[in-house]
Amino acid sequence: MEIVKYSFQEHGDERGQLIALEESKEIPFAIRRVYYMYDTGEGVRRGFHSHRTLEQILICIHGSCRVLLDDGRERETVLLDKPCEGIYVGPDTWREMYDFSPDAVLLVLASQVYDENDYIRDYEKFMESVRDKM
Repeated sequence: MEIVKYSFQEHGDERGQLIALEESKEIPFAIRRVYYMYDTGEGVRRGFHSHRTLEQILICIHGSCRVLLDDGRERETVLLDKPCEGIYVGPDTWREMYDFSPDAVLLVLASQVYDENDYIRDYEKFMESVRDKM
């Protein structure tokens, strides 16, 4: 599995740093939904699903967390610990987010609005789905 990691351009001076993200420039899709997770308790794991068509960019804009990505053939873990870096998570990729630092804020940019029908929340059904596409 190839992990696509993005390094976003920082603009800064003595006043601090700024990162601007624009769809079809830094983000490879039209942004239809933005959400973020914070105050995630110690030992809590999030995610446990894949999407049929949704694309996402995950950026830990404060603190750190780990993301397990699984495409049905390979599993890889990515550490997100810089607000200027993010990872692309495409369709047919199981994801689990965990090991959140107490101050972690995980920002998610999504290509679609929320649609429960796009989720696969059962790992066995996810594996069946990706096997059918191989």
